[in-house]
Amino acid sequence: MNISLHGKRAIVSGSTAGIGFAIAFGLAEAGAEVVINGRSKARVTRAIEQIQRKLPGARVTGVTADLGTAEGAETLFAKVPDTDILVNNLGIFEPKGFFDITDDDWRRFFEVNVMSAVRLSRHYAPAMAEREWGRVLFLSSESALQIPTEMVHYGTTKTALLAISRGLAETLAGTGVTVNAVLPGPTRSEGVGGFFSQMAEEQGVPAEELEASFIAEHRSSSIIKRLATVEEVASLVVYLASRQASATTGAAMRVDGGVVRSIA
Repeated sequence: MNISLHGKRAIVSGSTAGIGFAIAFGLAEAGAEVVINGRSKARVTRAIEQIQRKLPGARVTGVTADLGTAEGAETLFAKVPDTDILVNNLGIFEPKGFFDITDDDWRRFFEVNVMSAVRLSRHYAPAMAEREWGRVLFLSSESALQIPTEMVHYGTTKTALLAISRGLAETLAGTGVTVNAVLPGPTRSEGVGGFFSQMAEEQGVPAEELEASFIAEHRSSSIIKRLATVEEVASLVVYLASRQASATTGAAMRVDGGVVRSIA
């Protein structure tokens, strides 16, 4: 299958590292013009340079803005008023017991994980519908289906994205715009890798051993028995952004290594 996104523009929120960066790279590799986003100008610049160094000629620009705020979203809209592909990747996670999660924690997680996607989709999707072509993607998580007790607030926001994704897909029925959610499982992203490295250092064990222990104890249903790579997640996103995926919409697509014990 030859996926070509030449002539299309893509915005990937929270794309200076991890899954977001891998998605941006994959879209650029497929020929799309890609807009990188992050809160730090230095990290945005570095991400652009990394892609252009590996993909000479790639069309990559960046917008420095905190899309977890309404003001940040307006900054993006002013600089990039239109897009063909929107990947709502921005998200935060934090292991914290339910009884320790404060009101402010709940609000922060909803602003970043949910409202960023709502604001961007509300702005960009109508023009896609007018052109009768577009792709809107939400990065959810297997934690949306199996709420982790160590971070209920995170899982709840990822479940909310599933509802928004399905609702928006039905709202845009017949327009040529597809809307889907992608559900990664445990993935070796920058944030997760750093989390394991810190814990490994504190416990005096290799990070690889800690990762294997986490899978065995907390995600024992995993079929691949390892963390996924960011590239494995990005590959599914790139496909869903393609012309070939035109009949896939309103779906929750898992790339979770089989963690969710379901045949559907």
